[in-house]
Amino acid sequence: MEAETRYARSGDVSIAYQVTGDGPFDVVYVPPFVSHVELAWGVPGIAAFNRRLSSFCRLIRFDKRGTGMSDRVSGVPTLETRMDDVRAIMDAVRSERAALIGVSEGGAMSILFAATYPERAWALALCGAPPRERWAPDYPFGITDEEARQEDDEIERNWGTPEAALETAQALAPSASAEEWQALATLIRQSASPGAALALSRMNREMDVRNVLSAIRVPTLVLNREGETQFIRQASAYLAQHIPGARQIELPGVDHAISAGDWEPTARALEEFLQEAWAEDATAEPEIDRVLATILFTDIVGSTAKAVELGDTRWRELLEDHHATVRRMLRRYRGTELDTAGDGFFAAFDGPARGIRRARAITESVRDLGIEVRAGLHTGECERMNAKVGGIAVHIGARVAAEAGPGEVVVSSTVRDLVAGSGIAFRDRGAAELKGVPGEWRLFSVESG
Repeated sequence: MEAETRYARSGDVSIAYQVTGDGPFDVVYVPPFVSHVELAWGVPGIAAFNRRLSSFCRLIRFDKRGTGMSDRVSGVPTLETRMDDVRAIMDAVRSERAALIGVSEGGAMSILFAATYPERAWALALCGAPPRERWAPDYPFGITDEEARQEDDEIERNWGTPEAALETAQALAPSASAEEWQALATLIRQSASPGAALALSRMNREMDVRNVLSAIRVPTLVLNREGETQFIRQASAYLAQHIPGARQIELPGVDHAISAGDWEPTARALEEFLQEAWAEDATAEPEIDRVLATILFTDIVGSTAKAVELGDTRWRELLEDHHATVRRMLRRYRGTELDTAGDGFFAAFDGPARGIRRARAITESVRDLGIEVRAGLHTGECERMNAKVGGIAVHIGARVAAEAGPGEVVVSSTVRDLVAGSGIAFRDRGAAELKGVPGEWRLFSVESG
């Protein structure tokens, strides 16, 4: 099978990708922890699995930024940056809509993509893909802090050595042959540097997309093998329970790598699911009336007193300057202005890190005007209503903003959990009761980033 590596430009970074097959629909394969689009063809199981998928679809594979043949970058990419990269690849190959296969670590970004851009994703398959890695009281099968430290210490000491790469290959594909292990070990070693691998590992520990699961509105298949770790099996069951309409299939085998061992049942399950979802999509009326978005509310602190102090004319001029400043900041980071009410703004972003950075820029910029602004953000499923959005997520965003002090940006825990790798630092403000919203909400103040 001919496979040529090409590059898509995403911002100032080049993302390596390959396209194989010419089936009736497009599938984007979102890779696990590390990948290499060319060396993958030297691993017999991966090569055979790729050919099998390419027999019924147009398969789009890529290396995420910082790994494989894609540009090296400082730090690690956030989930929303990686979503931008997928859209850049899809645009480069003229793919308007695609199904996503999210494998292992690639599942979190695939989940977020399907919820945020439902007009570009028509199906979702998650293979051994946990929505969160760390233990939590409501996620008791996650890894502990001590286990995370041990794993990161091992990466820091040994990543890149032939012996460590071989051990990793054997752990991912215990039923593979010695030839397969060696080829997979070579791919692992050449896919990421020790620093990149450690940074990715630490970011994965912080990611949590559980609050996004209910916003997925595309057909979803959850796959895992019966002999995988308890962590993967329980994480898969969690996904199937929390994604509306999701179907879970457990297949025979012990390998975490989906192309290892007897991979034909996995390929068959994916083909049957995608063919069925594609047939349903072709006859269904497209109704994309709900979307995941990050909601931003801002308002001027002490506006009434300021208006009295300045008088009508000067207050109106100040408001005009304030509005111009906010709108300039929104345009710079793809924010969409949805409404203004007096001295407040209501806007939406397609990524939480972008929303946080714009909120901070707004609070800092308006100080030059002699005023303070408070801001609050929440990420949740919104109902599209013509050019605006509504729903409970909007009400939560407004209530979060009301908790902020002068010059402060406050976010919900959902926002905090989605910006791993962004370098944004938070201060825990504890739990709060939001007026009119059931339950307690964990809030965080943005400190830097």
